[in-house]
Amino acid sequence: MMSLASIVNLKKHPISDKGFMQSCQDKLDRDGVLVLEGFLLPKAVALVKNEGENHEDQAYFCEQKHTVYLNPQDPEFDDTHPRNRLVTSSKGCITDDQIPENSPLQTLYHDADFQKFLCRVLKEKALYQYADPLSSINLHYARTGQELGWHFDNSSFATTLMIQEPEAGGAFEYVGDLRDADRGDMNFEGVEKVLDGETAVSQLSMGVGALVLFRGRNAIHRVAPVEGERTRMLVVLAYNSEPGIALSEAARMTFYGRLG
Repeated sequence: MMSLASIVNLKKHPISDKGFMQSCQDKLDRDGVLVLEGFLLPKAVALVKNEGENHEDQAYFCEQKHTVYLNPQDPEFDDTHPRNRLVTSSKGCITDDQIPENSPLQTLYHDADFQKFLCRVLKEKALYQYADPLSSINLHYARTGQELGWHFDNSSFATTLMIQEPEAGGAFEYVGDLRDADRGDMNFEGVEKVLDGETAVSQLSMGVGALVLFRGRNAIHRVAPVEGERTRMLVVLAYNSEPGIALSEAARMTFYGRLG
């Protein structure tokens, strides 16, 4: 296994420093997003990129139609209502069990100092890996024309690493604080304006090697269609606030095409 110092630029991002952790927490609280550019050292990025290219033939590619709320359509509304309007998401994915044991991703994901940093910034007491063998570390591929449609996340936060940018397109776009899920506010009117292109959206810049923490439960977001021949590669590091949680069998079949 590699050391954390050989993966993360600890001089630029001293993740064990209390002041640095507090500044990251403050920015995430204020903006709903934290981007740490150059978080991964170039050598680590190159290793992960090489792993991604070597395992791309094992990736499960799928295209799905889904609602913005990631719930089945509600028969109380017609198909044109923002509650039921369908968007398209298409991507490929390799899963935790396909990521080599000696990968920088495995070292980073399980590192105690990295998890302490995330806990402090995200205000979580502890973080746990998924109980199933697929969901903890995912490397996503987006080829020409592939995209993630507009949606709200079900989880309170997402942790990602940019590994390879596409030649063009593939921008991460979002509108913050569009709803209040905890209060049951779905903001159908606001969602409709986003879907119809009537709302100005923000774009999140993330260079190769960037670590991104994003609160997407109340912020609608998407990845625009990728353009050009270079595949967009992004890693998702998925944690839970409680131990023993597995992604449902239905979700695993949908996202990965298998249970384990």
